[in-house]
Amino acid sequence: MPDMNWLDAVKWDAQGLVPVIAQEASSGDVLMFAWMNREALGKTAELGRAVYFSRSRGKLWFKGEESGHVQTVHEIRLDCDNDVVLLKVTQQGHEPGIACHTGRHSCFYQQHDNGQWRAVEPVLKDPESIYK
Repeated sequence: MPDMNWLDAVKWDAQGLVPVIAQEASSGDVLMFAWMNREALGKTAELGRAVYFSRSRGKLWFKGEESGHVQTVHEIRLDCDNDVVLLKVTQQGHEPGIACHTGRHSCFYQQHDNGQWRAVEPVLKDPESIYK
């Protein structure tokens, strides 16, 4: 088993979590934001796929476990304050990859436009057909 002391460098919040940004390695697109606990970050490094912590479910969330939209992790980076993690990933499942539960490529599909939020990315696959 590899040495897990590298996890001690992360500044975990009061709930033992760290914010995580998933960025598509090939395009640089920001795909999503989520949370990880120590176990999730360790498993992500071990497996080479994104494992997050679901605050609403109170458990590990293996990205793609229901949708098939797995994130293969190429790099794990830590910011200058050691309190935000960046994953450089390849988003699997559909082309281009779908990261968002709305069936879109990115969770950041809404753009501020003259005092309103406007969807600027298309739904690539109906969420009803993704989640059964």
